[in-house]
Amino acid sequence: MRVVPPWALLSAGAAPVFLVGGWLLGAARQPGGFDQVSGTISALAAVGAADRWIMTLGLVGLGLCHCVTAAGLRPLAVGGRALLALGGVATLAVAAFPLPADGGSAPHALAAAVAFGALAVWPAFAPAGTGGPRAGRPRGDALRPGGGHPAHHTHGRAAWAALAVGLLVPVAWFAIELATGGERIGLAERVAAGAEALCPALVAGWLSRR
Repeated sequence: MRVVPPWALLSAGAAPVFLVGGWLLGAARQPGGFDQVSGTISALAAVGAADRWIMTLGLVGLGLCHCVTAAGLRPLAVGGRALLALGGVATLAVAAFPLPADGGSAPHALAAAVAFGALAVWPAFAPAGTGGPRAGRPRGDALRPGGGHPAHHTHGRAAWAALAVGLLVPVAWFAIELATGGERIGLAERVAAGAEALCPALVAGWLSRR
């Protein structure tokens, strides 16, 4: 029996395609061009944007992929998978509450904050033993190289925590650009969102080879 089912690998791989494809195609459809260094992803799906359905579809696809992937990453702890699914649901909410043409939106901002936060920290809760009593039994001992030796287990937890930190760094950059009105807010958002979209695919691929 496969540790990660094929459909979960497919959804994990499709997530960054939906995101990057959405922002590339959406930007290409904006009259007069679109500066992806200063312009946000949300602006491409905002009310009044040209062909806003493209980025909206990208966000919906991304959110659904995260939810499906979370269901398929069976060797991981329940807590990590739940946070990944929460990030997917929040991404769907980002699409459901687009930015209005004349300013900000509290529901949109809240959904985006939850999405970025959950998708950044979920790896920290992914290793065995962090998601409840049923989560400490990964199939095939996939998360415990070396037969589950305590030293190896500690090293594995540190690697997952480092992955979460690696995702939090670009999210923090995006938050700073957003708070200060920086000129690279679009670039920071794309780096953060792209890393978060790619992470589940890398994890799923790693688990499938163990």
